[in-house]
Amino acid sequence: MTTTMPDHGSVPQYEDDRPWTDTALPIPERVEALLARLTLPEKVAQLSSAWEDVEPAGPEVAPGTSIFDRVGDLTETARHGLGQLTRPYGTLPRPALEHSHALAERQRRIVAQSRLGIPAMAHDECLTGFTAYGATIYPTSLGMAATFDPELIRRVGAAIGADMAEAGVHQGLAPVVDVIRDYRWGRCEETYGEDPYLVGEMGEAYVTGLQSAGVYATLKHFAGYSASMGGRNHAPVGIGRRELFDVILPPFERLVAAGVGSVMNSYAEIDGEAPAASRWLLTDVLRDAWGFEGTVVSDYWSLPFLVSAHRVATDLADAGALALRAGLDVELPDQRGFGDALVQAVREGMVAEDLVDRAVRRVLRQKAELGLLDEDWDPRPPALRAGELDLDKPSSRALARDVARASAVLLSNDGTLPLPSGGRIALIGPCADDVRTMFGCYSFPNHVLADRDDLGNGVEAVSLRTALTEELPSVEWEFAPGCPIRDEDRSGIPAAVAASTAADLTVLVVGDKAGMFGIGTSGEGCDVEDLRLPGVQEELVEAVLATGKPVVLVVSSGRPYAVGRFASAAAAMVQVFLPGEEGGRAVAQLLSGKANFSGRLPVQIPTSPGGQPYTYLHPPLGDRQSFLSNLDPTPAFPFGHGLSYTDFEIDLLAVDREVVSTDGEFTVSARVRNTGSVPGAETVQLYAVDPVAQVTRPVRFLLGFARTELAPGERATVRFRVHTDRLAFTGLDGRRVVEPGEILLYAGSSSLDTPVREAVRLVGPERDATVLREHSVPVTIERE
Repeated sequence: MTTTMPDHGSVPQYEDDRPWTDTALPIPERVEALLARLTLPEKVAQLSSAWEDVEPAGPEVAPGTSIFDRVGDLTETARHGLGQLTRPYGTLPRPALEHSHALAERQRRIVAQSRLGIPAMAHDECLTGFTAYGATIYPTSLGMAATFDPELIRRVGAAIGADMAEAGVHQGLAPVVDVIRDYRWGRCEETYGEDPYLVGEMGEAYVTGLQSAGVYATLKHFAGYSASMGGRNHAPVGIGRRELFDVILPPFERLVAAGVGSVMNSYAEIDGEAPAASRWLLTDVLRDAWGFEGTVVSDYWSLPFLVSAHRVATDLADAGALALRAGLDVELPDQRGFGDALVQAVREGMVAEDLVDRAVRRVLRQKAELGLLDEDWDPRPPALRAGELDLDKPSSRALARDVARASAVLLSNDGTLPLPSGGRIALIGPCADDVRTMFGCYSFPNHVLADRDDLGNGVEAVSLRTALTEELPSVEWEFAPGCPIRDEDRSGIPAAVAASTAADLTVLVVGDKAGMFGIGTSGEGCDVEDLRLPGVQEELVEAVLATGKPVVLVVSSGRPYAVGRFASAAAAMVQVFLPGEEGGRAVAQLLSGKANFSGRLPVQIPTSPGGQPYTYLHPPLGDRQSFLSNLDPTPAFPFGHGLSYTDFEIDLLAVDREVVSTDGEFTVSARVRNTGSVPGAETVQLYAVDPVAQVTRPVRFLLGFARTELAPGERATVRFRVHTDRLAFTGLDGRRVVEPGEILLYAGSSSLDTPVREAVRLVGPERDATVLREHSVPVTIERE
């Protein structure tokens, strides 16, 4: 028996026959059974989302919250069902359990008012931790990359995923696997650095961890976003296909092969094509070439931006049709191009309903995999059923401290560090006593509470000033901020100079305060014209260094600033990349010598604020050419650099064979030894140089790395198994190839400190490497 319900279209309505809830059936069968029952408006609803908590008058937490009004409440937006609920925890500062109650109630409404009772997925941000009030704040992604420790970052992803799953969130909008191409770009802090292999290693670790908790990860931003002209957010991208395929795309390709659940488009444009409307990018490359089977979600308001920013669509219906044809599946954060506009586009023949079905299948498959279609699905998040939701567990805080310690990079040291346990030390700088200078732009305090200091941070965090006082209680500390972070107020510099002059030594802490769209000095929409420290902080540094007293310069920033020019005057220099809620204690332990430095630079530190930027991954013409240009781009501190309180020696580089097929593999080994007097960790880095190729190649590029902890006098042999896929590049004809010829191999402690060298010769025909079999270089460590 069937009945019809005009409110939902003119398809048959079935009584109790709900095979899609039967977990004994294969998921594809369940999906097809449900898809067959959906009307066109119900199908489109599965491709749409709703942002219930957005406040247009509040902080600009996404590019458009102050421009776009809410589409409507759930009575309107979920009348045919709903694909996703947008940021149920990451928008308003409420206790976590209250958010859980609200989420459960919204799910009940969605199920009750839609004909077939399909729950929505919930997504939230999770770049430096679950972006929720009271959730653990980890170091930024750039800081995570500085650990050069994928296993540690896998643990971070797993901890974040566990919190999100407990809260009833199904998809996390991270990681950012854009490869840095311009240090002026505000979102450098959100990435894993400037090398595609490092980005891929850390990104895969994070994705593996997050998805192990049953939360889908989302790669962003696909693609080219980090190469925007002038380092400006949302600017056009002018790179060629070779740079795109050899530098920008490899981390995405690798994580698709690793099974990532979702991909988000980039806001930028590539050679005049908007990624949200690019069939070539979203279908030809992502799905047809790489085999991606998950969902493609839009970055927030990308569809209306096709009309207003890119001008490739005449209206929202046109934008929805363009995006759907290109291969985009779900519109976030609401429903403008994929709401009534897409229903209209289908009915007017602008786009085929088969393409709607294609996207809906992908959405329903994920909902089935998450258990949302099961008969016994419960709208209450697990935490609500348990009656407790702690998003800042002691174990998570301990993990955040481990990452913060491992991410700090000792750039230089004349012996002044570790700090003495007594005497008089001046602590100076705008970042010394402000905990929010340790948080990234996607941490809840800097992302949502930028104008709400009265609400605190939601988590316990201490500044470096407080942490140093606790760590070294016998020291006579004198604090002077010196200047604000960004404002050009010099009135405090004389007091800072006086404090430094009267002290035995000075710890000077400068850098960023992250925020969104110009509120901060680093973060989304916080781009810079050059690489000088913000505000008048450089004047503060110069004035303090001029006292002649030993100065330990600590830079806490979301991008590499051109502080290299201070290296000769500073007694020691430390770089941290916004180290999170435990950053104060972690840095204090490192400065005191209670812990040892082990971080390595995932980006170069420039000497000059101009004449930049480009990264270490440049072709020969990018090196210094003194007879061609008066500008010297040589960095003050190279990619991979980082010192310790002990010393290491890397030697005995060897290759297991001199001749290798272009379709083969080889093993490279190197010995590392702790030659100092304290335990420490060295990161052995293996680089390759292709001295002659059919196209220009980077002067050197990272093949693999291994972080190795060693006791004093201890030795270990590190072995890298290298498949020739790691030597592939885009050739003259646009195909990815491995070509015969000599490859030079270097091992050392940074891209410019590689004391040992070997070589292999690739032989045989040029090999087509369009489909890679190996993305990584497995490493084994044998202790002697």
